[in-house]
Amino acid sequence: MLIQLFDPWKSKLCTCPKKYSFSPYTGCSHACIYCYITSYIPDAFHARLKKDLFKRLKKEVKRIDKKIYISMSNSSDPYTPEEKELMATRKCLRIFKENEIRLLIITKSNLVARDVDLIASMHASVSITLTSLNDEKIAKVEPHAPPPSKRLEAMEELHSNGIPCSVRLDPIIPSINDDELEEIVKETSRYCSHVVASTIKPRRDSLKRIGSVVPSLRDAKFERIGNSFYLPSPLRFSLLARVEKAAKQHGMSFATCREGYPFKAKSCDGSHLIP
Repeated sequence: MLIQLFDPWKSKLCTCPKKYSFSPYTGCSHACIYCYITSYIPDAFHARLKKDLFKRLKKEVKRIDKKIYISMSNSSDPYTPEEKELMATRKCLRIFKENEIRLLIITKSNLVARDVDLIASMHASVSITLTSLNDEKIAKVEPHAPPPSKRLEAMEELHSNGIPCSVRLDPIIPSINDDELEEIVKETSRYCSHVVASTIKPRRDSLKRIGSVVPSLRDAKFERIGNSFYLPSPLRFSLLARVEKAAKQHGMSFATCREGYPFKAKSCDGSHLIP
């Protein structure tokens, strides 16, 4: 099945509403060093279209409960670099529009602004990941993703076209972006009304990659929760508290992703913004 109910490994810390998950692609060519998909997707950093994508999607979209929204995507970016030429995500958006599907688009690519004409006429909201405002930092941890300046431009374009947006400050990585959390919230508050924050949660393979780029994390005392490694709770909660305080100062709702940190927002993922 292309469209499946979202179930993140039955995580006891997951606070997501009931939703479907859908990805046009298998894998993601953004190749972020912290990404967990390399633990279960072969050749994960090489995105490729799913087999018979459009034919299957047209059938499946007729069978789902339309009261439940679709989250696109969770294991791969719907605007992975290949999308610029293949335009598969855009074709999927047309199918969703025709079937009046409620949609949450999650991406770290400015390419989403290309489809503003479609998204603005749908029951859709966009959540853009912004890990840093510094192009050099991003190049180290998200080597093939668009620079922060381009993502901010995309947020502005979406906002100016009346599309409700949220920002994913994800992941928070000590010694990489922990010195700019408040600034990220401030910059994105012009275009986004909600922020969801998440600290780094590597698995064994991504932990090795991170250590090669962030030497200070090689000997960090991570806590094992499920299949992921978490920063110690006092450190995680102090980082999240800073984001929460900044969000309040700038009039944004705040939530976290799989942290066990309490929040009052209507949803963790920003799905409450879907029209």
